[in-house]
Order: sequence, then structure tokens, then C-alpha cells
Amino acid sequence: MDLLPILSTLKRHKTAAGLIVVQIALTCAIVCNALFLISERISNIYWPSHMAENELVVLSISGMKRDENPDPQTKTDLAALRAIPGVRSVTLVNQMPFGDNSNNTGVRLSSERDAKSVSATMYVAGEQVIETLGLRIREGRDFLPEEYVYENVVDKVDNPDIPAVLVNRALAEQLFPGESALGKAIYTFSNNPHRIVGVLEDLIHTHPDPGNHNRPTMILPVRPAYNGGAFMLRTDPANTDAVLKAAKETLVKSGGGLKRLVRYEKTMKEMRADYYQQDRSMVWLLAGVCFGLLVVTAFGIVGLASFWVQQRTRMIGTRRALGATQGQILRYFQTENFLLSTVGIVLGMVMAYGISVLLMREYELPRLPLYYLPVGALTLWLLGQIAVWAPARRAALLPPVAALRSAI
Repeated sequence: MDLLPILSTLKRHKTAAGLIVVQIALTCAIVCNALFLISERISNIYWPSHMAENELVVLSISGMKRDENPDPQTKTDLAALRAIPGVRSVTLVNQMPFGDNSNNTGVRLSSERDAKSVSATMYVAGEQVIETLGLRIREGRDFLPEEYVYENVVDKVDNPDIPAVLVNRALAEQLFPGESALGKAIYTFSNNPHRIVGVLEDLIHTHPDPGNHNRPTMILPVRPAYNGGAFMLRTDPANTDAVLKAAKETLVKSGGGLKRLVRYEKTMKEMRADYYQQDRSMVWLLAGVCFGLLVVTAFGIVGLASFWVQQRTRMIGTRRALGATQGQILRYFQTENFLLSTVGIVLGMVMAYGISVLLMREYELPRLPLYYLPVGALTLWLLGQIAVWAPARRAALLPPVAALRSAI
């Protein structure tokens, strides 16, 4: 089919053609950015933590009154929890991934307080932390028993001596780019050095950031007390609920005459699900917006094509009488829709990139990858061809005599 008749017809229907072009452009711009945001959210939700998440349960407990010396009770609690059937290992940490708080500190290479520092999440944990969390040591070793100190001792001095530290790969690379971090000294809240004894493959931040999951983290061998941290238990995935219930009962009983209250009890899977609840809601919302826009655009194309078929009944009959086949009539309307879609898509791509720049500047979102533009274009081209097919087929099946008679 010659394009000239199509262009001539579109010139006579500028308003209708312009409206469908604008609709396609807006849909393209919004859908491209929405699909990118959906992929970003899904990537966050399923980003691996490199922990044994399916095997972990978490509990925190506090006394009804202040305990001046909680360390003996903490030892009793740990022993009681490790005796629960199905429990593989137990540790006590000051904070948890996907938790409510985040304890961070500046890490320096010099004892000078005003030296340049790198901000890192600081986990303090007792024995079995590596085994319990399921972490992998990339280089070096785990803490030795003699390297552990008690938190209440650390809190009482200005410059506590904490001889060892484990760092994740991100922190090691920031502090010592291009070289091994093993054996190097770093400084945190103390002027006494911590010697790096191991580099972890990864240790997730307490509050993972979208698009920045490899944030600096470290572990200090400081034993928290039961009222200053949370117990983490590792068990078989099928036993997490049973172990959580048994652990709660054990902690309440192990207090003896000390009245205590379990403040927090969840599996790590539940903690992760709660943490990413807003991301999942945003995914469904953006998916609904995309679906709604595509449906509205499809109905707009169907409505416009049906209107033009009615307006061009005489033209269709004349072309059929002159020998045009059904396939040629069908291709006429499909080509017309393809041209309108192409103009709308080109405008939509420009708008999509502009929206991406605006979101990046105002909300610090990452830039829209360019490959989302052809994905959006292909989607709208396919949608346009599907939407126009039914009215175009009705036009193609219209007998020449009937078309000419109805046009008179």
C-alpha cells in the first residue's frame, strides 16, 4: 500500500491522530520509568543477604528491672538455648539485618580523632556469630576465644582494648584498595587499634540501601548482655517456628526469680518480609499503573480505529471494488496505526528520559537504563497492532457492494 493515502487521511483528521499520539507518548514515558522502578524494587526484595536466612530465628528479652550484672544470666541463657533440640548454634548480637536500629561508626587508619574516616555498620557479637549467621570468611580466620571482651567492660573505659575485628569485603576494599587487609590496624571509637583477622565475603548492612547493597560493615568480638542485644538461633528450616516457641519459653524460665519479658520474636524470613513490605506494595502499585495505562491506550486505539472504519466505509468499498484484497485493507489500517505509534513512541522516549533525569535529580533515583526504551517501544508497537486488528479485520471483511450501499 502506498503511504501517501494514509498520510493524506491523517492530515484530514489531525485532532484525532494527535490525541492518540499524545496518549501513546504519555504511556511510553510512564511505563518505561515504571518498569525500571519495578525491576529495582524486585532486585532489592530478592537481593541475597549471604546469611542462612531460612534457618534463623531472633529473640530479644529484657528484665522488668535494671540488672547491674547481666553477664552471668547471659551465660545461662546461651547455655539453655544451645540445649534446645534442633538448635545448631546460638549467638548474641547488638543489632540485626532488617532490624529497627542501625549502629554505625567511623573507621580510621590513624589514632587521630580528626583523621579521615569511612562510615561502617558495627556489629558486636559473641561466640558462634559466623557459624550462626552462615557467613563465609573470604580471607583470614574467625575470632579466638581470648579475643572476646564483655560489653559492660568496654562501656566503662574511654579507650577499650578490642584486639581483633572482622570486616566485610566492601570495607576492606575501601580502606586498603588493591591490597590485602589482613593484619592491618584500624581505629573506631577507641584510640587503641583493632587488628583485622579476617575478611568476610559479605555481611549485609542492617538497613540495606536500594542500589547500594555492598556497604561497609564489620564485627567486633564484644559479648553483649541479654538486655542489650538479641539472641540469634540457627536451626533446620522446617523447625524454625517450633524452635522460636521453645526458645521463648526457655528464656522466660531461665531467668529464675528474675522477671523478664520477651520483647521481640521473629524468624529472619519474617523480618526480611516486613522490611520489604513497602517495596512489594510499590511493585503492585506500579504494575497496576502500567496495566491501567496499557488498557486505556489499547481501548483508545480500538475506539479510534472503529471510528475511522465507519468514516471510511465508502473508501473501503471503492478500494475493494477496484480490486484491493482483504489483506491490503487490513495492512492499510495496521500501517496507519504503526505510523501513529512510532510518532508517539519517539515522543514518549524523549519524555521518559526527561522524567528519569527529574527523578534522579529530585529523589536521587538511578538513571533509567537506555535498554528500557526499546522494550517500551516494542510493547507499545505490539499493543497497537493487537488493538487495531479487530476493527481493521471488520473493515477488510466488509463486502464492496455492502460498503458502497451503506455509504450512500
